[in-house]
Amino acid sequence: MRADSYLVSVVIPAFNEERRLPQCIQRIREACSASSEVAAAYEIIVCDNNSTDRTAAVAERFGCRVIFEPINQISRARNKGASAASGQWLMFVDADSWPSPELIADIVPLLSSTNRIGCGSTIRVVDGPRWFKFVWESKNWSMRTFKWCAGGFILCRRDAFLEIGGFSEEYYIFEEVDFVRRLKKLAVTRGQKFLILHEHPFSTSGRRGIGNGFWWWVKFALRLSLFPKWSVRDKKFAKIWYEADR
Repeated sequence: MRADSYLVSVVIPAFNEERRLPQCIQRIREACSASSEVAAAYEIIVCDNNSTDRTAAVAERFGCRVIFEPINQISRARNKGASAASGQWLMFVDADSWPSPELIADIVPLLSSTNRIGCGSTIRVVDGPRWFKFVWESKNWSMRTFKWCAGGFILCRRDAFLEIGGFSEEYYIFEEVDFVRRLKKLAVTRGQKFLILHEHPFSTSGRRGIGNGFWWWVKFALRLSLFPKWSVRDKKFAKIWYEADR
């Protein structure tokens, strides 16, 4: 298929993800291949975010297009991957996450719609401590109510992504919250909507609950709630997202 004829470009930001990337890519391929509308019309772009392991080699072995971003920041990796995309729609998927075939089927009607700017999904944590799974999955009701989503799965129109300038590179964590906020604002001016799909949540790892215990996360959440604007812009505060071995 010609590069200019893709319907969906899947963008995976990846920093030292050689262990989890194979499952992510395989599950994405299985999900996309199950949909006749998407199967022959998607590409996968992995943005190697200055990894020190074999992330790039693994991505190439699985047939993905690999882009390199030297500055270690999730926002930059998302933007760099998107800059190489040619699809009409951009699907951002974290390297420890994946959509199911049913979730891909749910997005198919959006791909041909003129009044949808994009969507997110509720979340299913597949491993890690039970408390971590409970905390994250308990947020699903607020995602549906307030139309926000985690960064593990976001779909948006490519032209809308370009119009709002992509993800803010001021953020080291929760860049997706700011991105979705601006995307919904644009949707209002266009007469479009941003949806949260909930019947088939995307799957993600609970690995961040393994290395840091419950009380560590309580302190993290407290600090984040007291100093939100400062915290999301502080790479030291967001260190568990940027540790080489996590």
